Amino acid sequence: MDITKFVVASREKALLYGDYSTYRSQLTGKLLTCRKKLHIATQNRGKYNPNVKFSSEQIAENHGFLHLQLLTAERAYAHALAMKASHSEDTRGMSAKTKSRIIAKLEKAARVAEALAGTVSQGGAASASPVDKLEAHAYAALLRGAAEFERQNWESCLKSYSVARLAYLALSSHSSLDTFKDLLSETIEPSIRFAAYQAKIPRTQPIDAISRRAFSAADSSIVDLIKAVNGSVLESGEESGKKASDGAPTTLTWRGREVKIEDAAIASAWASVEAAKSQLAEKLASPVPLQPKKMAAAYDDILTASQDAVDATKQAIDELKSEGVSQSDPRMQRLQITRTAVNFELVSWRIGRNRVLVGEVDGALPDHGQPSGRKQAKEGSEAAHREDLPPRKQIARLKEKAVLYDGILQSIETIQELPGVANDEELTGRLAATSQYFNALKALAISRSHLIAGNDANALALIQHALNECSNALPVLSSEQRAASSPRNLLVDKTDARQLHDMLSSELQRSRALVGILNSAKASSATADNNNTSKPALVNRLSTYPDEGVDLENIVRFPPQMEAIPVKPIFLDVAWNYISYPDKNEKAAAGSASKSQDKTTSASEEEAKPQKRGWFGFGR
Repeated sequence: MDITKFVVASREKALLYGDYSTYRSQLTGKLLTCRKKLHIATQNRGKYNPNVKFSSEQIAENHGFLHLQLLTAERAYAHALAMKASHSEDTRGMSAKTKSRIIAKLEKAARVAEALAGTVSQGGAASASPVDKLEAHAYAALLRGAAEFERQNWESCLKSYSVARLAYLALSSHSSLDTFKDLLSETIEPSIRFAAYQAKIPRTQPIDAISRRAFSAADSSIVDLIKAVNGSVLESGEESGKKASDGAPTTLTWRGREVKIEDAAIASAWASVEAAKSQLAEKLASPVPLQPKKMAAAYDDILTASQDAVDATKQAIDELKSEGVSQSDPRMQRLQITRTAVNFELVSWRIGRNRVLVGEVDGALPDHGQPSGRKQAKEGSEAAHREDLPPRKQIARLKEKAVLYDGILQSIETIQELPGVANDEELTGRLAATSQYFNALKALAISRSHLIAGNDANALALIQHALNECSNALPVLSSEQRAASSPRNLLVDKTDARQLHDMLSSELQRSRALVGILNSAKASSATADNNNTSKPALVNRLSTYPDEGVDLENIVRFPPQMEAIPVKPIFLDVAWNYISYPDKNEKAAAGSASKSQDKTTSASEEEAKPQKRGWFGFGR
């Protein structure tokens, strides 16, 4: 029957370009079409045909009767939400009459859905499957929970939403669609949390424990349906509730301070962070070497879990602020410390992901090539064949590394701005040393790009700067030691710092040698030029600085020699009238002859023409 799919698809299609008022108008048209297909529509000027109850056999034979009931319930639900949305921006608030109308429409939708669930459940195994029956009961519980929510009857609201939650949990494990999961995360669980808050239930209790306690008052028929679809949901719900209440972390330790976790959402999110941390260590500890991109992808789970913990902490702080709790309150102080701890954890794993992306030893090793795709080395060989990259691509790779180092440095600045970090001198000093460490790596990457471009002097200056930064950070980072199997994060241990320092020292000596060789080559070429060609005198080179020194024996040339001197060009040729060019007379003679010939020809033509004698050839 696909009850949930039909309802959710109708809502999403209407709300994509409109609101609940648009949804209601669409449902009205669909209802008329459905009634016409079922031949129960009221004819023009005909007697009104009241709503007729349908049997389970009719619904099994024709799903149009099922859709008719669903569309009727959805139209009442859309009408209620449309009225609520239209009065949400009213500054005077919602009147009692409007609120009673909204509750009446939601009550109508819940009654229609409950009648449908009863009709579907009355049939035998041939009429509807347990999945269809459970979907009908879950939909009815969802609408009943919405009605009780508007009535502010929090106990009944918790009971209805708990039934819907466990039913959709069973259906989500039975189906691969994300429809049930979206209903749980976007509608049901936030409503349960708010109703529990209004019912004065402590926030330390997780949603699963609250819904399980409220579900205990549900009908036995619904329990039987859930067991028929997926009985492990009830058992796993009990086990997960015990784990959430007993095994979830109740305290959080950061920088020697132990803080009590009072919010259940923060506790479950922090437990997810710990689980994701162990999974990350297992993935990175595999014997098969992973590419940097695959290693970075392994950090996605722990980053998501850390972000959930940050969001849960922020939500808890916002709730206390909305209640008017001051900053000096112990609960607010504990949440502020928790906020700093979870944000530190999130940013630390972001830095670890960037460190994995830059390559081995935090990108300090030179990377001039890539593994050949066609010429893979055989197993057991010492090294794989590598193809040298052109200089343009090498510089592009170094530019990508510099961007990643910039991201790491920005993340460190974010940590320094967290509450309470500035007062911790030890942590502030370690963060400053870590920033110097990554500044040295960034300068090393830029210096290598200058080496590839042929700017050896610039590369030498950058490597000297990188060595100074690393030398300043080495005493602080030498006290840190990271386990070999632990994933990379913000912590930079003494092995990484010492290896970078040694590498920079060798690179400095190499750059000095290259610059020395370049300077000696320039000096030898200058000497060769002096020996092969004579230089002009110093008085003629006053605009050029003498790099090789002043030659006092070549200040001025004496005795002076005959040399060409640049002067102004000649603009008027005054000798034109006094120069006889070779073809001037010939052109003049040829021109006069042609003119005389033209005159003779024109004269003969004039004589040959008869003289006109007036009108019509008659003379006068």
